[in-house]
Amino acid sequence: MKNIAKKIAVLSMVGMMQIGFGASVIEASPLHNQPPVQEQDDRHDNHDQGQDRHERERAERERHEREMRRRPHEGEREWHERQNRENERHEENLRRIAHDILDLIHD
Repeated sequence: MKNIAKKIAVLSMVGMMQIGFGASVIEASPLHNQPPVQEQDDRHDNHDQGQDRHERERAERERHEREMRRRPHEGEREWHERQNRENERHEENLRRIAHDILDLIHD
């Protein structure tokens, strides 16, 4: 009877040690530390940033098209000078939009 009691006590302690070890491994698991809701929010944020970028690019392209049209009172030389300035401004705005998006992604 004493042998059975000793075996039960030893096996109970071994079982409790295994449970404790398993609990510490689960607690240290990286999957346990981050809630899945945060990952879902990140995907939505990226989607929103993409939509914002597309909207800003579309607005810039529309503005550029309006500015590139020749005005009724404008001479040929003035029109070409304004086109050159507008092309430079348009390229700078597109670079700024792309830079802003990259900054958001890296943050």
